[in-house]
Amino acid sequence: MSTAPVGGFLLAAPAPTRVSLRSDPLQRRWLAWAALVTAYLLMNLHRLSSAVLADRLVVAFDTTAAQLGTLHAAFFYIYAGMQLPAGVLADRYGPRLVMTVGTLTLGLGAAGFALSESYLLAFASRALIGLGGGVTFVATLRFLAAWFRPDEFATMNGLTVAASGIGGILATTPLAVAASTVGWRVAILGLGVVAVAVAGVIYVVARDSPSAAGLEPIEGVEDHPTLTLPEVGANVRLVLAELETWLLAVAMFCTTGAFITLLGLWGVPYLVQVYGLSVTGASWYTLLGSVGLLVGSPAFGRLSDTLGRRIAPMLAGVVAFAAIFLVIPVLGQPPLAIIAAVYFLAGFLGGAFVLGYPIIQERHHVTASGVATGTLNAAAFAGAAVFPTIMGAILDAYWTGETVAGTRIYTAVGYRMAFATTAVAALLALACVSWFARRVRRP
Repeated sequence: MSTAPVGGFLLAAPAPTRVSLRSDPLQRRWLAWAALVTAYLLMNLHRLSSAVLADRLVVAFDTTAAQLGTLHAAFFYIYAGMQLPAGVLADRYGPRLVMTVGTLTLGLGAAGFALSESYLLAFASRALIGLGGGVTFVATLRFLAAWFRPDEFATMNGLTVAASGIGGILATTPLAVAASTVGWRVAILGLGVVAVAVAGVIYVVARDSPSAAGLEPIEGVEDHPTLTLPEVGANVRLVLAELETWLLAVAMFCTTGAFITLLGLWGVPYLVQVYGLSVTGASWYTLLGSVGLLVGSPAFGRLSDTLGRRIAPMLAGVVAFAAIFLVIPVLGQPPLAIIAAVYFLAGFLGGAFVLGYPIIQERHHVTASGVATGTLNAAAFAGAAVFPTIMGAILDAYWTGETVAGTRIYTAVGYRMAFATTAVAALLALACVSWFARRVRRP
């Protein structure tokens, strides 16, 4: 407390108001976002972990390529199916409760996967990881809509997806080194423990909106009340009735499926078997893809907010994305420098598709934000569930009959044919985004 002279007397002046992380909504939102995005980071680490663990999982559970692809995809089957329910739950019960329960479930699934002794139990545990992780992205976007202005949303969306790029980086060389040092089971079990701790932090620091935290509203941010089930149902019907929703959904199905299958499963075995790299060496290339996503997502989001345009940057990105995914099928075995560029650009250009979330959200009222983004994310990760198994089946068709240390050996032609599916998917995504752009530009 200080003093000030008044009429010859020294009177005590009031102490300045101190702003803290808990009392200032502009600071509090960053604390809560950090907790939420950490859970999303962990989810992405798990969904991309199969690439560097592939040879160990084949030996541990005695799988074929198709079975390994199905085990990897178990996460995505449940994750994709959870996206629309996650949007409903986030709109109905709020992101705080949904994220707390989801992150706790993710941690329990990781522990179960680490301790699994059979393929069936491993499949069920990885599906449980997908069940818990399935709410993380949509609930985080629901939180962003309640705490950030519309002209900040694409940037924050990009930063959130960038966190998944950090998770992807940790799922490459760091996870490979950890698996070699302490064993893959101990490494995954440790990640499960971390997830349980993060769930506790989310429950303590996150709130559904500034008003729910007892804080002043943020200028330019509309309050998000919780909805009744009939209101949520009406939003679901409205979102699903639009052709534009389905065009964006197919584009996300194709691009996310292609990208995650490259970085999350077959990108490492391709380099090991075709180029003779070690698993750790090959993981550096998938790390480049995650770095690309880390850089590209906020870059496209910031560009979109700055220009005030969503569709043009997304369309430019999908054109380049389609070109990148033609490289491996056309060239077969290009120089490793080109492979490095392909992996990095696949991640960087994947940031363009992050704009699909603000596009779909801005087409509907803010109270439908969870349902709208959940619908799009469901399609995206349905692709991530389907493509690994398809590519695994194609590789099995080109199996040489040879195994090394329990791992099947596939030909360069087999990988070329398998990656042709991702190239076709990227071209289909280009067609859908182009159609969408033509529809929304009509008077």
